[in-house]
Amino acid sequence: MSDSTVATGIPSDRQRPAATGRERRQHHHLRDLIDEMMASLRAAANRDLFSSDDRAEAETQLSRIMARVHDEAMQIGDRRRQTA
Repeated sequence: MSDSTVATGIPSDRQRPAATGRERRQHHHLRDLIDEMMASLRAAANRDLFSSDDRAEAETQLSRIMARVHDEAMQIGDRRRQTA
């Protein structure tokens, strides 16, 4: 057993044999699920998942959040400089 197998309980890629055509055919339900997931990803890539209003609202919220993060970081920096 290799160290990666001991640590994770999962054999490394070097130890895992390549899947044969027969094994892929035995797991047709998994293949169908993967095909469905890939089709969903392709469909999502070809359309905008957010309306322009949703996107504008999210950008506004992100801008507010980042301003607060910046202000907090500056305050922490000021306090550290004062105590040093």
